Amino acid sequence: MDTYGGLVWSLARRYMPSAADAEDATQEIFLEIWKSAARYDSSMGKESTFIATIARRRLIDRVRSSGRRPELQEYDDSLAADPTTVHENAGAVAVDIEVAQRALAQLGEDQREILLLGIVEGMTHSEIAMETGKPLGTVKTQMRRGLIRLRELLDHADEDPVTEAKP
Repeated sequence: MDTYGGLVWSLARRYMPSAADAEDATQEIFLEIWKSAARYDSSMGKESTFIATIARRRLIDRVRSSGRRPELQEYDDSLAADPTTVHENAGAVAVDIEVAQRALAQLGEDQREILLLGIVEGMTHSEIAMETGKPLGTVKTQMRRGLIRLRELLDHADEDPVTEAKP
């Protein structure tokens, strides 16, 4: 750590958004180096190259995984609606709900089921696959195609709301 701490720290600061994240990453990197020390072969390169490679890979993994996690936001109580009050745009919301229901009705049964499980129930692709008994790849494909088709239907409804709202 004394010899290569500066190298790892400088790489971590370059990749991580804050000093605290860089500290966590540095600790994780040195643990990985400790576990991987037996793999080092001096005929393949210098120690610093070995350590920098492990550090770089670990940092890239951290950056990628942080991009996948949704960012948490504080809940603002003032935005919570009282369900007993009537909003001035309640009519527009009702129309939006009706348009969304009509668009969903135009999807195939499989796509509609998968979208509802994912959007309404908040299930992951894997959970949907287990629930429906479909292969994971099929669930992902139907979810993606269903969302694309739903977007097309909703875009079309925005262009011509009068004809779309009629039964």
